[in-house]
Amino acid sequence: MSPQSFQMVLALALGFAVAGLCSSAYRLATSKLPSFGLLATGPSPQAFAAVPLLMLSAPFLIMRNTLLGERQESGRFQFVFFATLVAGFWSLMSGLVLVQAIGLLLA
Repeated sequence: MSPQSFQMVLALALGFAVAGLCSSAYRLATSKLPSFGLLATGPSPQAFAAVPLLMLSAPFLIMRNTLLGERQESGRFQFVFFATLVAGFWSLMSGLVLVQAIGLLLA
């Protein structure tokens, strides 16, 4: 495995881990599950504060919503596959941003 491939796998794992951590921390602090509905309150301080949380925890939320929806109704394979691709790409990109930020902090 090339070093670039290994870095991408680590960034993907870091993105999913941070997504789960942010979602769990929000649930611990508020006793509610985070959702994209946090943005539906309109222009308010709570909505602006929810943006960074949702940006980091979006891969976890996408997968959670997809898997819960799959259990409740027999969804199509293509939808689940597409949602997994979106969550994986989002996780990879947020993981790369986090790796770059950690690299800047340590340099």
